[in-house]
Amino acid sequence: MKVETKGHTTIVRDTVEPVADFCAKVTREHGQFVPQNLIIDLTHIEVDVNAVKLFSPLAKTHQKGKKSFVIVVKAIDFNAVPAHLHVVPSLQEAHDIIEMEEIERDLGF
Repeated sequence: MKVETKGHTTIVRDTVEPVADFCAKVTREHGQFVPQNLIIDLTHIEVDVNAVKLFSPLAKTHQKGKKSFVIVVKAIDFNAVPAHLHVVPSLQEAHDIIEMEEIERDLGF
């Protein structure tokens, strides 16, 4: 697991672990990510919708703290992903979603 922090956002990248193990590890270490917006980068591995759904409880917990949680995957059926999960195909789009959500929070939405 690689962790990179820039400003108010932390990017966590899966190295070679199975997605379920990676999700469990991020969940265990979630306390250090609470004050940051969180991007889970899965672009360099093959994942399906079921693998992405593993992050659902963590996403809900993180979003309750008024911070963004975005998952980045290259190829997936984005229409099959639950609505409460933000899943995008690139890191730039993840940063764009975080910016939009920051603006919404600042405006009180």
